[in-house]
Amino acid sequence: MAPSVGVDLSSLVKPIHRVLEEFRGKVIAIDAFNTLYQFLAIIRQPDGTPLHDRHGRVTSHLSGLIYRASNFVGAGIKPAFVFDGEAPRRKARTISARVEVKKRAEREWREAVAVGDLARARTKAMQTSRLTPEMVEQSRRLLDLLGVPWVQAPAEGEAEAAFMAQQGAAWGAGSQDHDALLFGAPILVKNLAITGRRKLPRKNVFVDVAPEEIHLDSTLKDFGITREQLVDIGILIGTDFNEGVRGIGPKKALAGIKKHGRAEGMLGELGVEIEGLEEVRAIFLSPRVEPVGDLVWRPADAEAVKKMLCDEFDFSPERIDQALAKFEVARKAAGQASLDLFSDTR
Repeated sequence: MAPSVGVDLSSLVKPIHRVLEEFRGKVIAIDAFNTLYQFLAIIRQPDGTPLHDRHGRVTSHLSGLIYRASNFVGAGIKPAFVFDGEAPRRKARTISARVEVKKRAEREWREAVAVGDLARARTKAMQTSRLTPEMVEQSRRLLDLLGVPWVQAPAEGEAEAAFMAQQGAAWGAGSQDHDALLFGAPILVKNLAITGRRKLPRKNVFVDVAPEEIHLDSTLKDFGITREQLVDIGILIGTDFNEGVRGIGPKKALAGIKKHGRAEGMLGELGVEIEGLEEVRAIFLSPRVEPVGDLVWRPADAEAVKKMLCDEFDFSPERIDQALAKFEVARKAAGQASLDLFSDTR
C-alpha cells in the first residue's frame, strides 16, 4: 500500500481557516489511509525510528488514531473513517514509483543515522512509511472499540468520502489532498489530523497549522470553471493516475483550460499528449462508490481499548485514560448514552 499524494491546488484555492470546535456536531468522512500515513510519517523518535512495542511492532498509527480521535470527539466532531479498496489500474505506476522512493529513502536514512545526522535521518525516515494490511486491521479494530464508525470503499477512499458528502451521509470530506474536490466533495476539510505546529519539509522552520474548509461551488465560481474543467486542470498538473505535463503548474493549467475549455485544446497547443486521458477523467467523474448505511457512534469500550493498547501494544495506561476521558466527557455533554445524539448538522 502506498500513500496518496494527490493533486496540489493550494496555490489556487481560497480556504476558510477554522478551529476544530467549529465543526461541532458535523459528520466528516475522513480518508483513513491519508490520515494513517500522516501518523506513520510524523510520530517518530528523534532519529526517525517509528514507535514500537516490545515485540517490534510499529504503533505510530495506533498512537495517532487514539489521540486524534479523542480530540475529534472532544471537539464534538462525528468522524467516520473511510478505508481504500482496490486501487484503479492506472495507479499501479504511481505505487511502483513510490516503492522505489521508499527504498532510496531507507538507504539514506541508515547512512544519516550512522554519521549521527539526526535531522536528516528523521526527514528521510518520514519518507519510508509503510501501511501494512495488519496495521489497517489494527486501526479498524481500535475504531470499533472506540465506537467510531468506519466505511470500506470499493476503490478510492477519497472518492467514497466525497460521495458520502454528496449524498448527505456526511457534511464534508476530510483529507490532506485536493482530490476530494475533483471527486465532487461539496466541502473539503484539510489539516484535521495535523493541527498544531508542523515542521516544513527539508527546512528547520515550523509553522502553525489549522483546519481549512474549502467549498467546491465557491472554488469553481472563483475560477469561472466547471467541475469537469477542474478535473482537466488536475490531469494537466498530474494525478495519482497520470503524469502531468512538464512545466505546467496549477496557474498555467487554469489559464489553459479557461482559454481552450478542455485539456485537449491545451495539449494540442503544446504538441503533447496524455495517455489515457478519458480513462483518468472517468476515475474522477464516475468513480466506483457505494451508498453507506446509517453511521452509528457508540460509547467507547474503555476496558477493551486499554486491554488492546496497554496490554497488547505497551501504551501508557495513564495516557490512554486521558484520551478515553474525552470520550466520556463528550458522551455526558451530549446528555445521552450515545455520541450519535449530538446535534445532527450534516
